[in-house]
Amino acid sequence: MGKRKKIAVIFGGCSPEYKVSLQSAYAVAGHMDREKYEPVFVGISPEGTWYRFGGEEEKIAADTWCNAGDCIPAAVMPGRSGGCLLLLRGDKAEKCHIDGAFPVLHGKNGEDGTVQGMLELADIPVVGCGTLSSALCMDKDRAHKLVSLEGIRVPKSFVLEKGADMGEVCAKAEEIGYPLFVKPVKAGSSFGVTKVYGAEELPAAVEAAAAYDRKIIVEEGISGFEVGCALLENNGLTVGEVDEIELADGFFDFEEKYTLRTSAIHVPARIASEKAEEIKRTARIIYKALDCSGFARVDMFLTDSGEIVFNEVNTIPGFTAHSRFPNMMKAAGISFGQILSDAIEKAVGR
Repeated sequence: MGKRKKIAVIFGGCSPEYKVSLQSAYAVAGHMDREKYEPVFVGISPEGTWYRFGGEEEKIAADTWCNAGDCIPAAVMPGRSGGCLLLLRGDKAEKCHIDGAFPVLHGKNGEDGTVQGMLELADIPVVGCGTLSSALCMDKDRAHKLVSLEGIRVPKSFVLEKGADMGEVCAKAEEIGYPLFVKPVKAGSSFGVTKVYGAEELPAAVEAAAAYDRKIIVEEGISGFEVGCALLENNGLTVGEVDEIELADGFFDFEEKYTLRTSAIHVPARIASEKAEEIKRTARIIYKALDCSGFARVDMFLTDSGEIVFNEVNTIPGFTAHSRFPNMMKAAGISFGQILSDAIEKAVGR
């Protein structure tokens, strides 16, 4: 047990997806191979303060983890010192060695390359995607532009900033056609996303998106349904079974993603095996085009005519037992625990 690798499991964060991160981190902790790895829990409060958390893991899921009895203020030690956290006890700093870091953070200030860059500067191996791919995949506009260079269709779109002239916005939207989607350029879990059916709904939709980012993307609505691919680097690049989101109405917003109140997820997708293989090949191309590593979930649309259209990449997908990524891998014969071991070894086993 003394040779276990110490892995910092980083959770929480300054993001609207803070609570989703807690559930994912709790699930990761519960499925991590404790004979190989010792989790070192690092929680980031909604205000942005870092702590070494040493309490019961159930407190993470219950969001009662951030308390004086269980937490010590912490920071990543700067410089290339081999990988250390600093535990700040009063006016003294105590070193805590770690072999790698597993950011289980969703959305801004965690999934967007910020934390990954800090860890890489400190010479700490990062489980999952690195700085560049994390930043690119969080930026819907730039991700679409790079993927389109690979010959893969992306939705027609344009980008605007807060305070843009709504007359010009409406004119450009008419060129795309309704219905369309208005989204923050950088946000996750469908926060700030609105499906718009006419010009009269645009101002409110733009305002909703602007609450999450200064840049807003107006995007073509794609007919058909959403499909996804889970990708994991182990012996090569493994693609899980394709899944399919069945919607009763509207779109796959935050509530539907975490309640499935009126929607359903089918694994494997109810499509022909030849089309599933084409989707997997497309996911591999997208994964490489955006410089992903470790793991990622690639989301696409399958149109009524059978065309594949890129939507987005989640570099830190949900990791609860009910999340899409582990379920797609489970359908391909890879357990939750094996996902974590493969991802960790990819980062720290080099």
